[in-house]
Amino acid sequence: MAKLKDVAEYVGVSISTVSRVINGDTSRSVNSETRKKIWEAVSELGYQPNKLAKQLVKGSKGKSPSSKKIGCIVAAPQNKYNHPYFSHILEGIEKGLAEEGYFLSYIQSGEDIKDPAILHKVIHENPIDGMILVEGIDPDTYEYIKKYVKHIVGIDISDPNVPRVSYDRIMAAKLAVMHLIEQGHKDIGYIGGFGLAGTINREKRFRGYTEAMRDAGLKINESWVLNADWDVDKSYQMMKQVLAAGSKLPTAMFAASDMMAISAMRAVLEAGLKIPEDIAFIGIDNIDFSQYTSPPLSTIHIPKFEIGHIAAKTLVDYLQDRYPVPVKITVLFQLIKRQSSDYKRN
Repeated sequence: MAKLKDVAEYVGVSISTVSRVINGDTSRSVNSETRKKIWEAVSELGYQPNKLAKQLVKGSKGKSPSSKKIGCIVAAPQNKYNHPYFSHILEGIEKGLAEEGYFLSYIQSGEDIKDPAILHKVIHENPIDGMILVEGIDPDTYEYIKKYVKHIVGIDISDPNVPRVSYDRIMAAKLAVMHLIEQGHKDIGYIGGFGLAGTINREKRFRGYTEAMRDAGLKINESWVLNADWDVDKSYQMMKQVLAAGSKLPTAMFAASDMMAISAMRAVLEAGLKIPEDIAFIGIDNIDFSQYTSPPLSTIHIPKFEIGHIAAKTLVDYLQDRYPVPVKITVLFQLIKRQSSDYKRN
């Protein structure tokens, strides 16, 4: 039977270093590559000094002992902790995990993990039991994560091979545009972005917009379809360009997020036009600030906290083998009518 000395010689480190790693002694640091080599040697040589070591050897072969740690990657470009949409999802995740005795080991943004060094550190130097992905990341990075993280739950991602929590984006957008149509609007524009879909025609909220317009027999004016790349500054600037382009203007705008709606509303007000009399607005998300805009913004309420909470509970269910196959959980949404669209056109 292999001894501690055999493991040390196999890796080329001291016996004390091997002992510290196996016993979880953090009084002196051991770099991640050395730790990895030690656990590989433990597995290869079959070193099993006691019950704890046996559990750890088992973990090195693929099933880690439960650390109650969960990682999270969120597709927020910046300010992920204060983002008016994502922050509520993260709050729900943290609460849901805490209720089950788990906690978030880290939260990284989609931008962060584009750096290979950060991605490597996240995956290989921060042992976790599972991961929650909040919205999509680029395909290569996603496949890399799936290779090394066994248990993943996605929020608003498209992979049917992992458990998912989402809302029907097509129907949510369709409901928003139908509300504008019911108010008598026929000339309705769109503000959004491509995202990972790569083309606006594949983006689900844009598809909801086009379906509602088509069902009502209304034509889409391409010059009023604004690809703002989900950026509030671009939304503001592009709305200004629409207003300056000519005499014919849309009577209403559907924005695929409240944040883009709010910045576009500013452009309208600065041009001396009235909301909703000249141009009505509706968004999606129901972020906290939407009720305090001038006028208050009509929107589709998305249960953000609940989405995060459900995702956390679902991940724990999978960690504890309660579900044999991936599930898709779809949450409901709600139309919130406020003054930005509260105007009936003749």
